[in-house]
Amino acid sequence: MPTTRVTDIASTLRAAGLKVTAPRTAVLHALDSMSHVTADQIFAAVHPALPGTSLQAVYGVLGALTDAAIIRRIEPAGSPARYERRVGDNHHHLVCTGCGLVADVDCAVGHAPCLTPSNTEGFVATSAEIIFWGRCTSCASSSNEPPEENRV
Repeated sequence: MPTTRVTDIASTLRAAGLKVTAPRTAVLHALDSMSHVTADQIFAAVHPALPGTSLQAVYGVLGALTDAAIIRRIEPAGSPARYERRVGDNHHHLVCTGCGLVADVDCAVGHAPCLTPSNTEGFVATSAEIIFWGRCTSCASSSNEPPEENRV
């Protein structure tokens, strides 16, 4: 891992009021190279470098990073929670119903909340989370069903 990237990660953690720890650094580094991944996938990525860590520890790190708005948690229906580093903007997601691939899509309006509810019931809407469902190019061109563990 390049020194400047470690420095950036450390600065990000400190700016959010979090201690710089090896598990937090490893999780953020993993999320720099992977997006829309599950806790299990992150654990598999960080475990070789941190063999003493556990899946529960990764969940704890993900919770702290999500609470600090350093990462974003999305929860497509029928899928485990997924995590990404892209935060602070108004984007949404495309989810393939065949293979489970998740891709970012920018908000068509460009500003939050991106949609205007017909009735706010007194709420002040500050964001909207939209998931578009369909089939990715690969699944749309294939007649084969994906393995069950890859489906959303």
